[in-house]
Amino acid sequence: MSSLARRSDPLRRLATLLLLAGALAGCSGLLPRAQSEVSSSWSSFDEARAAIDRIVPEKTSAEDLRAQGIDPFTSPNVQLLSYSDVLLRFPIMGTFAQDRLDRGLRTCLDAGKACTGYAITVRETRRDHTGGFWSDALGFKRVIVSTGWSFTALILLVDNRVVYTLYGGQPFVREQEITRQPLGPLQNWGDSLPVGGLIH
Repeated sequence: MSSLARRSDPLRRLATLLLLAGALAGCSGLLPRAQSEVSSSWSSFDEARAAIDRIVPEKTSAEDLRAQGIDPFTSPNVQLLSYSDVLLRFPIMGTFAQDRLDRGLRTCLDAGKACTGYAITVRETRRDHTGGFWSDALGFKRVIVSTGWSFTALILLVDNRVVYTLYGGQPFVREQEITRQPLGPLQNWGDSLPVGGLIH
């Protein structure tokens, strides 16, 4: 092989790599994305909060809640609580004077087994790989940004009528996770070798 041909081989390989890198330079759209959510008719924290705010203690019935999609028997994000479950959430009977409790909560605690509750948990999370394509694909550096929201609520009923509501959660979630592996795909290479794999 002539010296000219030998010199041109590395140049061709370099040109091929540059073309490939150029073609994939805008490949951030190929990075993995994931989304998880707890099924609900609410698409945001504000929608969920507004739904709970529409509930009127002493007036809203269990049937009214069903009409809003709040029903432990048909909604996967609503848990039915027994009276003992409610007590576990409010272990305050012996530590607070009764007159210091919210009226609706006091009504529930005094009602015994006639008091039940709905616990609502809704969340939506999106995980996006936002780093460079090659550094992510080869494992050198991965940047994952998680965004979303979460919402929780508690509704207490006595004889199928709401007496108490409470809600909370996180209107906006943003977390960044950065993983670095200086050796990229070779970082865990030694762990994949069978015992004695390097002994002859």
